[in-house]
Amino acid sequence: CRNHVHNGSIEQNGCGKFNDITKKALEAIKGLGVTHVWFTGVLEHATQTDYSSIGIDKDHPAVVKGKAGSPYAIKDYYDVDPDLAVDPENRMKEFANLIRRTHTAGLKVIIDFIPNHLAREYHSDSAPAGTVDFGENDRKDWGFWENNNFYYFPGQSFEPYFDRSAGEPAPYTEFPARATGNDCFTPSPSVNDWYETVKLNYGVDYQGGGVQHFDPIPDTWRKMLDVLLYWACKGIDGVRCDMAEMVPAAFWKWVIPQVKSAAEKPFLFIGEVYNPGLYYTYLDAGFDYLYDKVGLYDTLKAIVQGYAPATDITYRWQSLGKKWPHMLNFLENHDEQRIASPFFAGDAMKAFPALVVSACLRGNPFMLYAGQELGEEGMYEEGFSGMDGRSTIFDYWCIDSLADFNSHGKWNGGQLDTKRSSIRDYYNKVLNLCQSEPALGEGLFFDLMYVNPSVDGRFDAGRQYAFLRKSSDTLLLIVVNFDNRGRLAGVRIPSHAFDYLQLPIEKMRDAEAVELLSGATARVPMYPDGLTDVTLPAHGAVIWKYQL
Repeated sequence: CRNHVHNGSIEQNGCGKFNDITKKALEAIKGLGVTHVWFTGVLEHATQTDYSSIGIDKDHPAVVKGKAGSPYAIKDYYDVDPDLAVDPENRMKEFANLIRRTHTAGLKVIIDFIPNHLAREYHSDSAPAGTVDFGENDRKDWGFWENNNFYYFPGQSFEPYFDRSAGEPAPYTEFPARATGNDCFTPSPSVNDWYETVKLNYGVDYQGGGVQHFDPIPDTWRKMLDVLLYWACKGIDGVRCDMAEMVPAAFWKWVIPQVKSAAEKPFLFIGEVYNPGLYYTYLDAGFDYLYDKVGLYDTLKAIVQGYAPATDITYRWQSLGKKWPHMLNFLENHDEQRIASPFFAGDAMKAFPALVVSACLRGNPFMLYAGQELGEEGMYEEGFSGMDGRSTIFDYWCIDSLADFNSHGKWNGGQLDTKRSSIRDYYNKVLNLCQSEPALGEGLFFDLMYVNPSVDGRFDAGRQYAFLRKSSDTLLLIVVNFDNRGRLAGVRIPSHAFDYLQLPIEKMRDAEAVELLSGATARVPMYPDGLTDVTLPAHGAVIWKYQL
């Protein structure tokens, strides 16, 4: 794993397997305070690795990104990626065993569902008997028909702005050409398009003014319902829906209740929706959670980088209105740059205050990307993925920080250096507090920023953020510091907070509290319209807990 080869094959660089996620690995994940595991890249996708010996058609490299291929260019919705199996012929059994191990460890299983697009050479060899493949019954001489699975350019060949041979004797051919996944309605996508994918047709005539043809139910809707029901029956607990906003909300409103009704247990739908103007539309369609990317994530990143004031956090949660309980918070994922990379913060510890805000603000679920808790930098030039501060999803590679934590299958962090260990310890404290403290999981919230402007020098509203959380018998005062210097801050607690949270005034005047991140105890008096002094570490936070 250490001897990475640029643009290396699976034989050269290896690939993690379902079986590598052992009982010990899952216990280590659960120990971080995690409740659900999102296994990415599970479904079979286009790849440059040849599996024709086990009955999987070889993909043309011209329409595959990287040696491993994009896990979002699905080649078979009814199968799992053979790369991830020790014995590729028994890949589904190995994944079923992983689901079983995950549940035994007390964790839920989420996988990707990619409804907007599929691989250019899609072909299912694992679908249940009688399943009609995507595009099999399409009228290919029609650019649009509501029961076509794809959008066509009749009489035109696929002529992308790149080499269709990619070193093969014969070029990749496609006739008639089909629209590309990123709503690229031309037979000639560029290398900057999702050229390895084909856009699926849900009954919207995009080139005919966006006219919707939803009655009768389009064929693609029924095919995707079958796919979701298939995986629900495999025992998974939910799906993260890739680019959900590129699929009509009407489809989700039709399909989600049917899947939830058919599942034998609660089943989560998480939507990758970036346009805040569509949040209500997709929540109304049945999604449990949506990505809070352009809101809280972008705001916190800008604050960490020094481009925005901490007061913007207040604006972000206020702008969500009643939508806020349904937003999924995160600081990293496969699309975003690693915190520790120079493209983001350059040091994972600089985002500790962002972690506390993202995980503790209002009881929203928090998504942790593997390696984030170890300060993974993602600064490799793997192959198709250049050195961009992201962990590749297209190449066979090894994430060194995770390998160090794996420590030859022990999953105990035995090979981590001191800094990576301390980063993980911090994540461990914060995320477990979210599980153990009722005030964080389901308590009331009170933003303190409106009474703490940068006026008297006791508080810097540009670099500090303060709020309260309360359960029936505990109060948490949470103050974070995005600055590179520690300081003594005075946080004003308004009388309205005492009224709204029904705080016992006399008891709070001489209150002793425990700081949950350090374990320190001290008198931390709090009284209406008075200042409460807190010592803030650089790039850190305090969580003072009062027993009411």
